[in-house]
Amino acid sequence: MQFLSEFLEQAIACDLYRRTVTCDPVAPGHVRINGQTYLLLASNNYLGLTHHPELQQAAVKATLTYGTGSGGSRLTTGTHPLFDELEPALARFKETEAALVFNTGYMANLGVISALAGPDDVIFSDELNHASIIDGCRLSRAQTVIYRHADMADLHGLLQGTACRGKRLIVTDGVFSMDGDIAPLPVIAGLAEKYHALLIVDDAHATGVLGPGGQGTAAHFGIKHKVQVQIGTLSKALGAEGGFVAGSKELIEYIKNKARSFIFSTALAPATIAAALAALRQLSAGPDMVNKLSENANYVRSLLQAAGMPVPGGVTPIIPIMVGEAGAAVRLADELYKQGIIITAIRPPTVPCGTSRLRLTVITAHERDELRQAVEAITAKARQFGMVVG
Repeated sequence: MQFLSEFLEQAIACDLYRRTVTCDPVAPGHVRINGQTYLLLASNNYLGLTHHPELQQAAVKATLTYGTGSGGSRLTTGTHPLFDELEPALARFKETEAALVFNTGYMANLGVISALAGPDDVIFSDELNHASIIDGCRLSRAQTVIYRHADMADLHGLLQGTACRGKRLIVTDGVFSMDGDIAPLPVIAGLAEKYHALLIVDDAHATGVLGPGGQGTAAHFGIKHKVQVQIGTLSKALGAEGGFVAGSKELIEYIKNKARSFIFSTALAPATIAAALAALRQLSAGPDMVNKLSENANYVRSLLQAAGMPVPGGVTPIIPIMVGEAGAAVRLADELYKQGIIITAIRPPTVPCGTSRLRLTVITAHERDELRQAVEAITAKARQFGMVVG
């Protein structure tokens, strides 16, 4: 078992060691640790719905009515009545024929990709796709061809030059989780159509964030009809847990019968399903939440850029502050923690070597004053670290 200690020692030496920190979420944008309250700029709870009274009451009511757990997989113990409400609601939200819920977004990608692709097929995958997409491609046993990030000329050349005995599939994140940039979906959809490829879009960070009413990346570009498989999450902007796939009725029936992460998993608890349903109702009733999120994101990004911080342009609530070396990113995050601000230091293997960054995320619940103060603190610490600022 010596390899365990060797790995941990090397991780510590390279500033790549990770540890969990126990915190008490007292509000969507704040946590309490050892009696001190911190501003949380590291959450994917984009719309702040985790603490919404309607979601909380829905979860409590479902628990009192149906119990705490589901007791088994849906294909063996039956589908809970709340799923019969949630899945049609998700289909209406995405404007598709049907939808199917998984326990996590990770399991949705694993199940869907491995169900749709096989050894005779070729998957074309963006080099910065999420780990769950990468693992889904591996599990499928299909040939996986990686194209340079958002490089449509590279994707075109690979589609043209790669022989395929079976199906072609293109899979991409809608919003990339570490850089916050948006996939050039209209061009990808055009290439998919030209080369008769099935297009899969993972909208984990676009659900409730992009598009009219938060419908996602395809809606953002007005090309919903050109994306055959839309994957999303209930765990981020919708304030609950789980993932889902939306598409044609035939697709969903196929996935039910082929996706191992659906077939062999105990279903979500009633409280979780009820909370997700309540979140969809809140989003439908108050689509302005999405606009508020965008306004907060633009506000922080503009302040950081005006201060000369190394922040790329964009419109999503994911704002990477590029640092470079892992050790420097960790030290900067630690200094901000001492000032009551939590921003995660993202390091390899999550991002390539030399591109470590602080991943700042903005949510609707953040107030302008606290965001402005946070940017001032970030800028001051960045100056001390010799980062390029105005």
